Order: sequence, then C-alpha cells, then structure tokens
Amino acid sequence: MAVSDVVGRNVKRYRHERGMSMAALGERAGLAKQTIASIESGQGNPTIDTVERLASSLGVSARALLTELGTEVLHSHAASAIWRRSGKVRERPLDQAFGSGYVTNALIRVDTNRGRAVYPARGRGALRHCYVLEGELRLGPTTSPAVAVVGDFVRFPADTEHFLEAITPVATLFACTTSPQLTMDEDGGWF
Repeated sequence: MAVSDVVGRNVKRYRHERGMSMAALGERAGLAKQTIASIESGQGNPTIDTVERLASSLGVSARALLTELGTEVLHSHAASAIWRRSGKVRERPLDQAFGSGYVTNALIRVDTNRGRAVYPARGRGALRHCYVLEGELRLGPTTSPAVAVVGDFVRFPADTEHFLEAITPVATLFACTTSPQLTMDEDGGWF
C-alpha cells in the first residue's frame, strides 16, 4: 500500500467528517478541486507542502494525514495467497500500515457455544489485523463483516463496533491490533 493511498483516504475521511466539499477544501488549501479528487483517489502524489496545506485546512497535523487511520476491510483469501521466497523460508506478506502507534498481538479462540464476541469501538484509527489459524468465522465491523476460513487474512477498522463469531465449533485466529499514537488538542485537532 502506497503512502499516497493513506493520505488520500485520510483527506477524504477528515473532509467528510467536517462536511466539506472537495471544492471548499480546495479553496481553503489553495488547490484545484481536481487535485483534491486525484489525491483522494490515491492517484495523486502530493508534495510535503500540499500535505501540510491540506492538514492545516482540515485542522489536523500532517502526521494525522500520513498515519493509517481506519481503512476499508481488506480480505486476503488463502486460495489466492502469494508466497515469496526469502532466504531459506517462504513468507506471505499480509499487510503494511504506515505511521506510529501501539501494536497488540494475541491468539484468540472463539467457540460457537459462547456466542458472538462484540467489541466496542477502540481509539480513533485503530485497526485489527486477523489471520485465521483454525475453523471458520464471521468477523469485522457490525456493518460489513467478512466470512473467513483457515489461511484467510482480514484487516478492518477497530475504531467502530466490531465482532468475532465462530461458524465452526471452534475458530482460532492471530489478531494484531494497531492504534495510532495520535492525541487530540483542546480544539479537536490531531497531532
């Protein structure tokens, strides 16, 4: 995933949160509406100056635009996995996130007899990266869950309510939760 994709998603997210049109953001930042559209689609390659102007116009830090803050659900199916040789081992790259913050890793076992495990929204920009080791389960945001089987990788926003629910009697997954190290100032700006 390219940094320009991260910047584009974040610009779009902050612009929507502020109820701004592309034209309004462009006017504030001194950029053309077409430039904003290009950046938001991940097609643009914004300069540092452009990132700073966008950040200032959105009331956030440049760091906030460069940090992975909640993304679409990514589901990498085991059947279409690409393994690469790396020295004496083969590895399957799963995901890469940009920015800084906190990382928590855990093995999670989900049993059907215990029902759906619902998690409240974590801090803004939190992501959950899950690799299924055993069984089959439904997981992700309550609004757009994925069904995953052994070998599947699913990444989803954890800054919204999400859940894990076994479909087989038992499902086990490796979960890595990332939370950006961003704080909010008194004016609601991120730095």
